[in-house]
Amino acid sequence: MPRVTFREERCKGCELCLHVCPQQIITLAEHFNAMGFHPATVKEMEKCIGCAMCARMCPDVVIEVEKESKEGE
Repeated sequence: MPRVTFREERCKGCELCLHVCPQQIITLAEHFNAMGFHPATVKEMEKCIGCAMCARMCPDVVIEVEKESKEGE
């Protein structure tokens, strides 16, 4: 299963990642980060397909997508 990591402290809550996610599993968190924005987060990680559209769209390089490697690779 892919793992998506958001660097919450750098997220400006622009919502670009929300709109490009084909699974619609990204949302803005209820809490504020140090800059005063609601950072983006994944609400249902198990539904992530690892397409990395969110990471490619992020203007602040806040998102990292790691795909699980197959055994033996």
